[in-house]
Amino acid sequence: MKNKLLSITIIMLLAITLVAVVAGIIILKLSKGDEPKEPKIEEVVASSVDIPEITTNLVGGKFIKISFKIQTDSEDAKAELEQRDFQVKDIIIKEISETDAQTLKGKDGIVNLENNIKEKINELMQEGTIIRVYTTSFILQ
Repeated sequence: MKNKLLSITIIMLLAITLVAVVAGIIILKLSKGDEPKEPKIEEVVASSVDIPEITTNLVGGKFIKISFKIQTDSEDAKAELEQRDFQVKDIIIKEISETDAQTLKGKDGIVNLENNIKEKINELMQEGTIIRVYTTSFILQ
């Protein structure tokens, strides 16, 4: 009787341990798939649109020459963004025209401008979203 009870207890402990190990392996495998992977540079370039240099006035009488590369999340979004180029330029000019030279100085000023442009363009987009706006040239005078 004691041997039977001991055997059943050992079998139950082994079964619980086996279930725990299998569950742990499954959780580890699934969590590795959750890590966001950075796109390869070829994918970034393929889904990006160049915005040629724009020259416009700032608040306070100074002016800026600036150009961007805008990264989308898909080929469809890229195609839509290319068609909306006049709207994108309009957004950029309006955002910059409300800014003074002091606000654009330094890294934080440029990053804030990029984020504002990204948000405004995403409000227009129907076929995808803007992932990032890169400033590719910047002259403040």
